[in-house]
Amino acid sequence: MSGFTRDTQRYGDKLVYEALGSKWRRYHDTHCGCGLNWVTEHAEPAGFTVVRSGTGWVALTGPGLTEDVDESALTTDALWKAVTGKPGTGWVELVHVIDRTQAAPKDRKRTGADPAARRERPAKAAPEPATDKQLKYLTTLAGKVGRERFDAAFNTVVHGTEIAPRGTDEKTGQALRRLTKAAARKLITALVGP
Repeated sequence: MSGFTRDTQRYGDKLVYEALGSKWRRYHDTHCGCGLNWVTEHAEPAGFTVVRSGTGWVALTGPGLTEDVDESALTTDALWKAVTGKPGTGWVELVHVIDRTQAAPKDRKRTGADPAARRERPAKAAPEPATDKQLKYLTTLAGKVGRERFDAAFNTVVHGTEIAPRGTDEKTGQALRRLTKAAARKLITALVGP
């Protein structure tokens, strides 16, 4: 989950907002829909600084987010407004402090596979893209059920995944090509059902 973080090993003495890239990309696609990168086209021009990015996370600092704000009442309103163009809701978030001192790893119990095996695991677990057969069948179904029902089913199926909802100007074929094999299977079931 995204959140405000203090991690001296990664960020020094800076308070940062660690934004989960897929989550904020979904917010941007849903509310802005410009099709551009939310970090370079919205967050950075609004004055936010990328402290670190990679592995799906973007650590940000900036005015109204981590600078010149009351730390007991931190919100993401400034970032929300920059990314979506709409005012935030004022939800207060606490700071998550991560202790990565040299003493911490000694006390920690070792579990699971060795680090090399853990690095290999994500590559093996990468989701498979939808098959050609699935895409062809979904294209046929989309023509039969109509755009409104297709859009509703598509957005329901991708909710909670890293796949963004269908854009307003996105063609059916483009949206379908973004699906994973599992998501395509769920969409077929949703469209074939009553």
